[in-house]
Amino acid sequence: MADLLAGDEIEIAAHLAQAVADGEAVSARGAFMLSPKGHSVLAEVYPQAFEPLRADEALRKGYAQFEVVNHELKRLITEWQTLEVAGEPVPNDHSDAQHDSRTIDRIAALHDRAEPLIQSMALCLPRLARYAERLGEALDRVDDGQIEYISGAKVSSYHTAWFELHEDLLRLLDRKREE
Repeated sequence: MADLLAGDEIEIAAHLAQAVADGEAVSARGAFMLSPKGHSVLAEVYPQAFEPLRADEALRKGYAQFEVVNHELKRLITEWQTLEVAGEPVPNDHSDAQHDSRTIDRIAALHDRAEPLIQSMALCLPRLARYAERLGEALDRVDDGQIEYISGAKVSSYHTAWFELHEDLLRLLDRKREE
C-alpha cells in the first residue's frame, strides 16, 4: 500500500491496523481487503470525497479512452494465458516462444498508447502516475525474461497493476465493471 500510495509505510500501516480494528478491513498474510462494513463506508465517503473528480471532464475523457485500451488489454491477456489448439482454447504453457514474443510486443505497443492516457489522468489525480510506473516496471522485468510479470498473480505483474488501476478508476468515477 505504501508503494502504491507513495506514502509513509509506518503511517499507512497504522491506518490499515485501525481499519482492521474498526472492522472495515480484514488482514491475512500481509494482505488487506475491505470487509462488508468497509465497502459500506466507502460507498458513503466516495461520492462526496471524489465529487470534483467525477465532474472533471479531462478525467472523464481520459477514462473513456482508457476503456478502449482496457478492452484490448483483456484480449491480449487472454491471448497470453491461452493458445488455440484444434480450435479449442488451452492454457498457454509458454513453450511457443514466438507466440509469447509476439504477445509481449503487442502488450508493449499497447503500453506505449496507455501510458500517456494514464499520465493525463494523473494531472487530475497525481497518485494515478504511480500506476504508470508500476506498469513500466513490470514490462522492464518481462524484458529481462521474467515473463511471470505479464499476468502472474504472485508478483506485481502488468495485469495486476492494470486491474488495480482500473478498479481505482471505477470507484473514483462511480462506474461498474463491464464483463
